[in-house]
Amino acid sequence: MMKKMATGLLALAATGALAFATPATASAATSATATAATATTAAAGSSDYDYSDYWGSYFSSNHKAKARGWIGVEWDKHQKWNSVRVKGSLYDLDHRTYKQGGKCAYVKFAVHHFGDHDGQWYDGKSYTYCGAGGAKQFQFSKNRVDSVRVKVCQIPLHSSSPTRCGDWEYLYTAESE
Repeated sequence: MMKKMATGLLALAATGALAFATPATASAATSATATAATATTAAAGSSDYDYSDYWGSYFSSNHKAKARGWIGVEWDKHQKWNSVRVKGSLYDLDHRTYKQGGKCAYVKFAVHHFGDHDGQWYDGKSYTYCGAGGAKQFQFSKNRVDSVRVKVCQIPLHSSSPTRCGDWEYLYTAESE
């Protein structure tokens, strides 16, 4: 959280310097900094979370599906148990009709539980959204998690096999805290 506050203060200082250097853009820069500071505060959530951050935007390999969001991690007072909360939006950017090969947006999460030394990743949650130009909101929670990753793909309308997947992207690892 201190890192996020320092980043916000650094952005504020940089905007102040910019305001003296270019008076014509000072009001736009100040507005951008205020927005960034608000986003930093919102990303930190409240004091309920020991770690929180925005993630994404992540895309399918053909950039026709996108996901982005926020992750928060709360640890118990003995640092032996945690609860991870993920929120986000899934965007369908494929404006083709289904006859033209259009597909739906698909996002998949995988989690690794601490104490599992076999390297096994477990399916977290997955979400599908069919609605070109729109977005679907989602959220879920998992307990005893030391890593979370996400992959964005496309999926045909009546299929269970995702295609055009982007890479796995890590949202959280306990080692990075």
